[in-house]
Amino acid sequence: MKKSIKISSVLGLSLILLVHSTIFACTGIRLVAEDGSIRYGRTMEWGAFDLFSKVAIVPKGYAFSSLTPEGNNGKKFEAKYGIVGLDMLGKDLIIDGMNDAGLSVGIFYFPNLAKYTEYDPSQAENTISSQDVVNYILAQYATVDEVKEGIQNVAVVGVVEEAIGIEVDGHWMVTDASGESIVIEFVDGQLHIHDAPLGVITNAPSYDWHMTNLRNYLNLDFNSAPSKTISGVEFKPTGMGSGMVGLPGDMTPTSRFVRAAAWTQTTRPMENSEESLYEMFRILDNFNLSLGADRAEGTGIFFGKDHSTMRSATIWTTSFDLTNKVFNYHTQDNRRVQQINLSDIDFTTMGNEIKRLPLDIDRSQDILDRTPQFN
Repeated sequence: MKKSIKISSVLGLSLILLVHSTIFACTGIRLVAEDGSIRYGRTMEWGAFDLFSKVAIVPKGYAFSSLTPEGNNGKKFEAKYGIVGLDMLGKDLIIDGMNDAGLSVGIFYFPNLAKYTEYDPSQAENTISSQDVVNYILAQYATVDEVKEGIQNVAVVGVVEEAIGIEVDGHWMVTDASGESIVIEFVDGQLHIHDAPLGVITNAPSYDWHMTNLRNYLNLDFNSAPSKTISGVEFKPTGMGSGMVGLPGDMTPTSRFVRAAAWTQTTRPMENSEESLYEMFRILDNFNLSLGADRAEGTGIFFGKDHSTMRSATIWTTSFDLTNKVFNYHTQDNRRVQQINLSDIDFTTMGNEIKRLPLDIDRSQDILDRTPQFN
């Protein structure tokens, strides 16, 4: 892994104060338009301090080096594909991204359940940390089928991330340009690969638990509830949405999973990827969290809270068009949708280093003044 960018002393103090709490609480979804175009996106919630994410553009041939509990002596691999994604804390660690083959990967917090392969020093050359999983998959594979096979041939271990003082408990959703999605989890030291036909992920419990829990909501209807007559009195719904009565509204991972499944399955007709972009942000914006107690991971008492550069616990929201290789996002500072087109990047001529772009040119809301002038 390349040398990390130095973090400010204020943020460094905040990181030291982070003791035994959590990482990310996010929601990820996949949408399929009527023309077959595929889109993956997610929210990033983190309530303690700014992650200072940047757009990271990784050239083909870039040399990655993985972590192990012993240090920077893990698996070395080169990027077969060009990559665009978002990093954190100035490190060469992509936490959400897409490669130029149309494969996307995102890491999602998986607290108290993630238990990785036991580290074997003799196998260090074939070992990666959980922090390296997104980098590894995006650099090496083009399809979900390739990931299913390839992830079984590398040892994934837990390594304390120096920036936050704990191992990164994660699980991952992988989606390719065909629309196939899987969720990768490590439980009790064993690899589990779940097919994800609904294309939805949140956090703990395990993915199969979430899918079983959906059975508790079979009463939900995509249509309004019919009127009923009781003792000669007709009762009608008070308004639209009565078919979704019982949909959980809190922000726990279990409730967010149910809502994300319900909303992705009840979208309006989306003719193409342009239309699915509207739906992607419409759905994900329902999961936005403000700063404050119990608003997102990172707001516990063990954290040194530096909110001086933050306006929201939802730091950024992404959308990856896997068919047309276009990356869109908006941020806590600017709701304007921004875009990176991978087809316009020559990943073979950009040198040997990762290029970074700030998420926002200016960390303020882009407002178009439409005030009319009357003479």
